[in-house]
Amino acid sequence: MIRATAIVRRPAVREERVVDTVILDHQARHRRRIVMTGEGGTQFLLDLEKATVLDHGDAIRLEDDRLVKVEAAPEKLIEVKTTSPLRLLKAAWHLGNRHVAAEITEEAIYFAEDHVLLEMVRGLGAIATPVVRPFRPEKGAYEAAEAHGGHGHHGHEHHDHGHHHGHGEEGHVHGPDCGHDHGHEHQGHSHSHAHAHSHAEAHAHSHGEKHDHAHGEDCGCGHHHHRHG
Repeated sequence: MIRATAIVRRPAVREERVVDTVILDHQARHRRRIVMTGEGGTQFLLDLEKATVLDHGDAIRLEDDRLVKVEAAPEKLIEVKTTSPLRLLKAAWHLGNRHVAAEITEEAIYFAEDHVLLEMVRGLGAIATPVVRPFRPEKGAYEAAEAHGGHGHHGHEHHDHGHHHGHGEEGHVHGPDCGHDHGHEHQGHSHSHAHAHSHAEAHAHSHGEKHDHAHGEDCGCGHHHHRHG
């Protein structure tokens, strides 16, 4: 069975690569490892590194680079509306205080059908109506940040950064095409002042004033010298 190990977020989904669709309610969209079958019959093993929230419009990337699009299934919800923005804010606060998964729009709040919560929001002066619609509750702050700008195994379909950084015993090296306007290359930071003094065979030493001798291994100036390769 073909595996799927990455999620492509909605802005990066290329429609020409979409071969099927899975329709999932909000609980089924929080997954790590499960066998799924698309509406068109495509069967695959979703096998992510950690449990991830799949949003409406995202896509699951198969090992052969085909995409299976995620669609939010209609669910039984409660729609909360009020006659003033302040009342809607208060209803949102009370729902959040009870850790209720909720979808928040400019005009309404939606949460899964629950008669206790239904009576609570009505007691706050809100208009609560049962509806059937796709449910896209708010993500946690960290999940939202990851979905919009995070890196990792979640595919963004572009990782050509134009430069890379090497970190070894010789320090941080910027390549010639890294885009950093440093005007020089760092060849290591483990030496002390020899970085400025030990180019005896390449060029004369200068610090804004001329010295009357060249620095070498036996110059006797008191500096420790070594040569750069």
